[in-house]
Amino acid sequence: MSAADQSQPVADMPGAKAAPTLSPSYVQGALWLLLLIYTLNFVDRQIVGILAEDIKRDLQLTDGQLGLLGGLAFALFYTVLGIPIARLAERGNRVGIIAVALAVWSGFTALCGVAANFAQMLAFRIGVGVGEAGCTPPAHSLISDYVPPERRASALALYSMGVPLGTMVGFGVGALIAAQWGWRATFFIVGLPGIALALVTWLVLKEPRRLALASTASAPASPKASFGDALKELSALPSYWFAVLAATVISFLGYGHAYFFGGFLSRAYGMGLEERGVALALMIGIAGAIGTWAGGAMADRAAKRDTRAYMTVPAAAFVIGAPFFYLGMFSPTAYVALAFLAIPTALNSMWYGPVYATVQGLVKPHTRATAVAIMFFIINLVGLGLGPTTVGFFSDMFAAQFYDGGGLYAEACARGAATAGETACLTAQAEGLRWSLTATSFVGGLAVVFFLLARRTIREDLAKVAASL
Repeated sequence: MSAADQSQPVADMPGAKAAPTLSPSYVQGALWLLLLIYTLNFVDRQIVGILAEDIKRDLQLTDGQLGLLGGLAFALFYTVLGIPIARLAERGNRVGIIAVALAVWSGFTALCGVAANFAQMLAFRIGVGVGEAGCTPPAHSLISDYVPPERRASALALYSMGVPLGTMVGFGVGALIAAQWGWRATFFIVGLPGIALALVTWLVLKEPRRLALASTASAPASPKASFGDALKELSALPSYWFAVLAATVISFLGYGHAYFFGGFLSRAYGMGLEERGVALALMIGIAGAIGTWAGGAMADRAAKRDTRAYMTVPAAAFVIGAPFFYLGMFSPTAYVALAFLAIPTALNSMWYGPVYATVQGLVKPHTRATAVAIMFFIINLVGLGLGPTTVGFFSDMFAAQFYDGGGLYAEACARGAATAGETACLTAQAEGLRWSLTATSFVGGLAVVFFLLARRTIREDLAKVAASL
């Protein structure tokens, strides 16, 4: 994918003063560096998913507690801090913010390796969330200064490939390391390289504002441009809110399901740590990367004829993928299940480029980082925060219903470690997770509804913003 085929001006407003250009090779290299950073972001975010069964056993956790570690505990601080960091990014050094954030979340990821109980792991995962809050809002704003609007969906889709690639590395490499040296060493090995990359980021990435590359069009917002002004601007754009809500629903399913896929393969099909880690890494990484790239490319191409394509493409993709998810949940073998699940994984990844490009196009340059932060506040509080938490809660609930051993399920096997060898417990936990994944998937219909609502207003909203520039 190439998001910078020509030398790109950093401004895009009609009538703006001409700005110097960044070389195409620099822009391309900067985009790939941002992709690497976002990949590490998701490695550190998703690594708990593949290590969950071992962490659950060693720290004596329930599925509900596992869900909190990968969901609400992480997302609460991640989302709350995202908005003030974005406000800082509207006027400050976005490169510096990204570099410091990378060092913070990488350090806390490494600390997860010394956690001795649920409370300590919870505190360290909160630290990871605090650091990661400083990544995507300034990165999206920076990318929008690096490339022009007509290539924005493709450039943001390239950046968003960090989601499947990071999940792939987290699952695959994480499983291989854990199988050899244990889950604690895994946190050290995946966390520490990010601290070195933070220094590279600080030295290599260019901030257009500091180098006088930004024109008057993309200059920092006036001190009078408050958070209230940004909210007022966004409140007049229904397409923004519908697109955000659609992305939130898909994220709820994506985060919640991916976090527990490793446990599902282990419980339902008996796959070992290395086998399921590599299998999930290949499935999520390849399918997710293809879907993310295709979504951005297809939307950019189709939007030249009709800008409503930014909402049509992800809506259609989600509908097509849904039946294959249910086939995967009830497949006879693990690899048949993975083959079916690869299809919705690819199709449900097609929203990144179109939605992110829509958000960047719907707002004025000085509101971009804030618009992204508000979007991520909603997406991550509901999607990342409640996705794994909800799946874990329902998994425990359904497991109790499927348990047919002696006594109460909560006393016999809810924490898994003491009685993990009992057939009744293993069967209940496998079926509980299978039905939790299946039941929660039905909320996906809301995503299609929100995409279609956004499609009705997106042309008018984009025209309204263009006229105001």
